[in-house]
Amino acid sequence: MAQESSINTASRRTRILNNHLVQFPSKPTSCLQSNSCLSYSPPELTESFDFDINEMRKILDFHNLEDRDWLFGVIKQGRVFNGKERGGRLFVSPDYNQTMEQQREMTMKRIEYLLERGAFDGWLTKKGVEAELKKLALLEVIQIFDHSLAVKIGVHFFLWTCLLWTECRGGAIQFMGTKRHHDKWLRDTETLAIKGCFSMTELGHGSNVRGIETVTTYDSKTGEFVINTPCESAQKYWIGGAANHATHTIVFSQLIINGVNEGVHALIAQIRDVNGNICPNICIADCGHKIGLNGVDNGRIWFDNVRVPRENLLNSVADVSPDGQYLSAIKDQDQRFAAFLAPLTSGRVTIATSAIYSAKIGLAIAIRYALSRRAFSITPNGPEVLLLDYPSHQRRLLPLLAKSYAMSFGGNYLKMMYVNRTPESAKTLHVVSSAFKAIFTWHNMRTLQECREACGGQGLKTENRVGHLKGEFDVQSTFEGDNNVLMQQVSKALLSEYVAAKKKNKPFKGLGLEHLNGPVPVIQSNLTSTTLRNSQFQMNAHCLRERDLLNRFAAEVSLYQSKGESKEQAFILSYQLAEDLGRAFSDRAILQTFIDAEANASAGSLKMLEKGEPYLVAEFVGLLPLQNVLGLLRSMYALICLEEDAAFLRYGYLSTGNAAAVRNEVTKLCGELRPHALALVSSLGIPDAFLSPIAFNWIDANSWSSVQK
Repeated sequence: MAQESSINTASRRTRILNNHLVQFPSKPTSCLQSNSCLSYSPPELTESFDFDINEMRKILDFHNLEDRDWLFGVIKQGRVFNGKERGGRLFVSPDYNQTMEQQREMTMKRIEYLLERGAFDGWLTKKGVEAELKKLALLEVIQIFDHSLAVKIGVHFFLWTCLLWTECRGGAIQFMGTKRHHDKWLRDTETLAIKGCFSMTELGHGSNVRGIETVTTYDSKTGEFVINTPCESAQKYWIGGAANHATHTIVFSQLIINGVNEGVHALIAQIRDVNGNICPNICIADCGHKIGLNGVDNGRIWFDNVRVPRENLLNSVADVSPDGQYLSAIKDQDQRFAAFLAPLTSGRVTIATSAIYSAKIGLAIAIRYALSRRAFSITPNGPEVLLLDYPSHQRRLLPLLAKSYAMSFGGNYLKMMYVNRTPESAKTLHVVSSAFKAIFTWHNMRTLQECREACGGQGLKTENRVGHLKGEFDVQSTFEGDNNVLMQQVSKALLSEYVAAKKKNKPFKGLGLEHLNGPVPVIQSNLTSTTLRNSQFQMNAHCLRERDLLNRFAAEVSLYQSKGESKEQAFILSYQLAEDLGRAFSDRAILQTFIDAEANASAGSLKMLEKGEPYLVAEFVGLLPLQNVLGLLRSMYALICLEEDAAFLRYGYLSTGNAAAVRNEVTKLCGELRPHALALVSSLGIPDAFLSPIAFNWIDANSWSSVQK
């Protein structure tokens, strides 16, 4: 038997070898032959659009849609944006195979290309809400293409210029520069004749700006300030634009006048001449290769007795007279410091909104892929199942999509607060921008990781964007403030409002804390599906958590102080409650913006109906499905927050039975949102060319013919 088996094996191998050696195709046209293989089926053939995706996009993008689409077109048409055809489609994205130096030069070339085509016209010389909204919209388009490009532009047009720009609102100067700086620097900044950067962080100090060690003194004999880097830990670090291109910088330093440290101030210093040569007494080094953002030339700067004119001090808050006298209408150094940092809010606003667009890119790619990629059969010889038809896959992606919708509404609220800012709203803007920046950027990183995994091996390919975006956007968790530190700042601000209201025995007003003036919400012992989807219940649950955590935080800080701890140490020891409270505030505020957006959509529809014109009535009927889907998304957002935050169980806001009911309802909502998945990602306002090959015909994009091209 063994011998017979051996003979059979040898015979079979001989036949296989003979087939390889003898059977030649007459005229091979391809190395692959037609077979009953998988084929790509566009999800549009089977997925329905039950609501108007253009109307949904209007609600999400909110402003300047035509300006956005114009810039999308400019980028798609420009050769510098590296357009490539894959699977019969054009895709634009940076070439990450380039060296760090090449990426930096391409970033600068793209800025010059956009400048020539008028993308930055009026960014600094036009004022008003409409001008600011247009600028924010165009920056969002740019970051959808490339985060490095957006950051480089943001440093120049937002950080550098926000401190120069003089703008009066409500009779108060909002920015640190005054007219003399505006007249001298602003026009050249808009045309990029001057390229600015922003020197705040140091090797030894990042979030703790008060502790920076760069020192500036005043020489009354020459009328000049003298800037020095007294030690290695004082070197300016992570300064975007400094390594290669910036000609000027705003330097934050300790200002010492007549032997008295007046605290942190800012002034302008030139670091390169018109030929790009580094100025005398200044040393600049590269920060080196990073895990992302290699198109941004981050640098380090040392100052050695660098002299700048007295007029270069940004003097809206404080000034120094020619004879060396320190002048400021704000006598309290803490208040002066707060006034200096107020302009930085713009950075947190743009970071928060860009994080949401990044999450949208990841979700659009992963969900489109899941609507065409199949895996495993559930019956013998049956068809393989679409990834998004697996409940587990829905659970991975659809709650994140609902969160991204909710945060889009939160971002729109934040932008409107920013462009309509007044001195009276400065504190609220600071608190909300800090909270949303932290929550949105954490959400983005979590979303990109889940989308990367949901795309399997394809998620690893740089051309498919999702995996690479993780490295590009990771910096946002610490950029413009460490997220954990920001959340503690939010909680401190809430506690300050709480203590002030209790001390004055007055109602709460501002920061959305008015709900504390009413009775404590009560959650039913047995939550039904109808109750769980009710917006009033959802808001009550979020308000209950925020109210209770604020009370607990205040009590814990007070307890530590009664034991002899300082106020600051009491805050530090209460960090867990501070973080819980910061998240509770953020989630409740975001939910409120969702409810408001939903109400505005409904109100607009009712106005159409009230006019009674036939075509308006038809449009109203067409908007009903959109409102229904918004309700599903809002419920998903509200309930996933309840499910994911252990505070609801830890402090007894939900019983274990109600927590199980919430979990079951989230699963039901996944199933109800599944038919709308393609329509929802098609409403995100991201053109196909800015996604990736696996979002479309991933078989053709990876075919042998595409390799030959």
